[in-house]
Amino acid sequence: MVRYAATEIAPAKSARSRGSYLRVSFKNTRETAQAINGWKLQRAQTFLENVMSKKEAVPMRRYCGSIGRTAQGKQWGVTRARWPAKSAEFLLGLLKNAESNADAKGLDTSNLIVKHIQVNQAPKQRRRTYRAHGRVRTLPNFRDIWSDENKGNHD
Repeated sequence: MVRYAATEIAPAKSARSRGSYLRVSFKNTRETAQAINGWKLQRAQTFLENVMSKKEAVPMRRYCGSIGRTAQGKQWGVTRARWPAKSAEFLLGLLKNAESNADAKGLDTSNLIVKHIQVNQAPKQRRRTYRAHGRVRTLPNFRDIWSDENKGNHD
């Protein structure tokens, strides 16, 4: 049995979505997930689409070494921000999956909020693909998203 960080979310009023062993950067995905945590589902989906088209940037707070500065970080109160398109694409797919799961449960999808989102590192793979200039292909990670119906106390 898996232990979750969030335990008080009622299963009847929530929908979950999960991805495992996804080949995308853990650090970029963690920063993107923290940016949308607590948002309405529709706003989070719009934000991720804007990140992929470079209209909005994801603030880099924890894993921010050697990150360039951009003016799009002003809305977050930071100077270092990026546009991790691959992480945004994977998270957008999980949000759409959670939305369809909520629709199948009969929940109101316009009032869903991202109640809990967690990104964990997956085990290292045996084989690596070495690229030019000292690069190594990205390592997989796990993602877990819970959406909950809005009870009027969130934006």
